Amino acid sequence: MTTSPTRQLHKHMDFAKMPDGLIPVIVQDAHTGQVLMLGYQNEEAQRVTRQSGRVTFFSRSKQRLWTKGETSGHYLTVVSQHPDCDQDALLIRAIPDGPTCHRGTTSCFEQPNQTAYPAAAVSFIAELERLVQRRQRYPEEDPKSYTASLFRKGMPKIAQKVGEEAVETVIDAVGGNTEGLKGEAADLLYHLLVLLTAAGLSLEDVVQVLRQRHSTITGGVRRPE
Repeated sequence: MTTSPTRQLHKHMDFAKMPDGLIPVIVQDAHTGQVLMLGYQNEEAQRVTRQSGRVTFFSRSKQRLWTKGETSGHYLTVVSQHPDCDQDALLIRAIPDGPTCHRGTTSCFEQPNQTAYPAAAVSFIAELERLVQRRQRYPEEDPKSYTASLFRKGMPKIAQKVGEEAVETVIDAVGGNTEGLKGEAADLLYHLLVLLTAAGLSLEDVVQVLRQRHSTITGGVRRPE
C-alpha cells in the first residue's frame, strides 16, 4: 500500500531545529487561497492533525493541544500540507467550516474598517461559489433566495439567464459602457457559477482545463484548431 505524502510529512519536518519544538503553521483556505490564521505545532499536534484530518495546534498559552473548532464547531479540514524549504515551517491548505477567527471573521488577519482586503480579489469568486453550492444543497436555509429559486426552476432557466447576461455584457462592451459592463460581467459570472453547479461541475474543473491548455501552449505544442 502506498503511503500518502501527508502521512510521510512528519519525517520531513525538523521540529528539533526550534528551541521549544514548535514550528509556525500558516493555514490557507484551499478554495479561495486566503490566509486564515497562524498557529504552532509540535510533533504531537502534527500527528493528531494527520490522523484526524482536522488542523490541530499546540496552544502556547494553555500549554496543551487544541483542535481548531473544538469549541465553536468551526473546524479546519485538511486538504494538503506543504513544508517550506528548510522544513521548519508549514503551510496547510484547509476547508473552513465557518469563520476561522473567534471574532466571527473569515480570517484572523481581517481588521475593522480595513481599507484593503487580505486576499486576492479573485478569491471572492471561490467564496461565492461555495455559497451557491450551499444554496443548492440546503435550499431550506433561505427559501426566498434567488439562487435557490434558480435551482428549483432547473437547467433550462439557468442556461437562459446565462445567455441573457452574456448578450448584455457584449452590448455594454461594444458600446463602451464601462460602468454597465462591470455590472453585467458580475451578473454573467454569478449565473455561470450557478450553471456549473447545476451541471455538477465547479470552478476547479474549468481551471484544470485552463491549466492544461496553458501547459500545452507554454510547452510549445499548439492545441488543434
